[in-house]
Amino acid sequence: MFRVGLIGCGGISAVHAHVLEKLENTRLTACADIIPDRAARYGCAAYSDWKEMLDRERPDAVHLCTPHHLHPVMAAEAARRGIAVFTEKPPAIDEEGWEAVKEAARRVPVGVCFQNRFNPPVLACRRFLREGTCGALKGIRAFVTWNRTAEYYAAASWKGKWATEGGGALINQAIHTLDLIVGFLGLPDQAEASMSCRRLRGAVEVEDTAEIYLRKGGVPALLYASNAFSMDAPVILELHFDQAVVRLEGDLMTVIRGGKREEIPCAADPVPGRSYWGAGHRACIAAFYRSLETGAPYENDPASCDATMQTLFRLYASGEGRIRKP
Repeated sequence: MFRVGLIGCGGISAVHAHVLEKLENTRLTACADIIPDRAARYGCAAYSDWKEMLDRERPDAVHLCTPHHLHPVMAAEAARRGIAVFTEKPPAIDEEGWEAVKEAARRVPVGVCFQNRFNPPVLACRRFLREGTCGALKGIRAFVTWNRTAEYYAAASWKGKWATEGGGALINQAIHTLDLIVGFLGLPDQAEASMSCRRLRGAVEVEDTAEIYLRKGGVPALLYASNAFSMDAPVILELHFDQAVVRLEGDLMTVIRGGKREEIPCAADPVPGRSYWGAGHRACIAAFYRSLETGAPYENDPASCDATMQTLFRLYASGEGRIRKP
């Protein structure tokens, strides 16, 4: 039974707490949040100082559900105490922070919550591709069209700022889709972005819309991400092959080949939170604790995320049209 601490008890923490409660080999024993009432919401030991929680409780693992810029320093402090780390995305907002997370992973097991790798349609797609009947990959396209308002950013002072969020629509909302694209494509040879703030000018420093172009060899990948839509629509990810097109949308995988269209529903494991976040949280977290139990490598360790993070940093550093840091 792994004793687990949770740092940061805002919205996403409910998903982590729910999964930890349901797993047979974990027990949530302590929470920390700068707002005491939030730290007490899960009925375990509550702290307003996260370092005090680590020192007094000495959990086996800690989950980081805090603002983005805090992940590297918290991972480093946990690793210094010999505590395994499971961090929400993004694990870091810049290359220096990412190096700190990788250094922590040399001392203790570190996992990254890229849960969409475990979404049932993504797993079904990978099984289907292993059959080898689609031919060569020709291209990828993806759309993340969600709705974030000025009120959403005003409710959390760290959001919408370069120094604390690290960016906007790309690093926060579309990073999971970028991760899946890089997983299918590989580390791109070319990575360029055009970023703008179209709906939220004056409310945020960062982009609310990003158009991404990646290329690996002769294979292009396009990603359009925006927080300026009217609703939180399911993410669309489409893979174009010589002999088929595979489309993932919500809990459905569609295969088009030989003039025929086959729709394959993929049952999800519901957890608290929003359905468009993806349904892979339980499987993602369970796999982390299996890896702690067995000593086997975790499939979402920093090494497996490095290509995604390198691509992310290159996109934010790229070319004309990006919103520049003040």
